[in-house]
This record gives sequence, structure tokens and C-alpha cells, in this order.
Amino acid sequence: MSLQEEGELFFGKAHVHYHHHSIYRRAFFAFLLVFGIMFFGTIAFHYVEGYSYIDSFYFMSMLATAEGPTTIPVTVLGKLLASVLAFVSIGAVIFALGFIFGPFFGRLVRSGERELVKEEKIIKKDLKRVEKKL
Repeated sequence: MSLQEEGELFFGKAHVHYHHHSIYRRAFFAFLLVFGIMFFGTIAFHYVEGYSYIDSFYFMSMLATAEGPTTIPVTVLGKLLASVLAFVSIGAVIFALGFIFGPFFGRLVRSGERELVKEEKIIKKDLKRVEKKL
């Protein structure tokens, strides 16, 4: 069984080539997602809580990076908005990072898997040699 066939057993296709244009496209869409959520949250907190735009943006950046904001929203709607946006924005940031860097991590996994297959072949050869001596 070839390395490609064995790779297909574990990961579907053994090698997927990503063009350099695709990383820029992936980064653009990931940035657009995070920007959209940050923009919505900034505007929402400006109107719901009466924060300035800078304070609203700061509040959203603390939510999106899981740092936790330094202030607590005063209104019930603001607290609910903060709760929902915390889940959405943290998830969006994690998704965006995975979306951008996923192909690189996949390549790392595939190269590690190839090395594992090579080591397995070496061990099998060594075992056969030992069995012949016994």
C-alpha cells in the first residue's frame, strides 16, 4: 500500500494543494466575519448601554478575545446582548483562526502521518529480521 493510499485511509485525500490566493480569500472572509460581529456589537452597545463608540468597541474586543470586559452592562438588554455576543464573538474568532490556519495544520498532520507510516515500515522490517533469526 502506498503512502498516498494509506493517507487516504486516515484523512480522505492524502494531499490537497492550496493556492496562495486561497489563503488570502480565507483570511478576507474570516476578517469579514469578525469585523461584522465587532461592528454590530459596537453599534449595539452604543445604543443599548449608551457607551461611546470607543468604549463600545473596547467592550466588544474584551468579549471577543475572552478577556472579559472591565464593566458590567447596566440594562437587562445590555446583559443579554453581552451574553449572546460573548458566545458568538468568541466562536467567530476561533472559527476565523481555524479557517485561516486549517490548511497549514492539515499539512502538518499529513506530514506527521507520513512519518508514522515510514517508522511503521521500518519496525515491520526489523521484526521480520528478528523473526528470521529465531
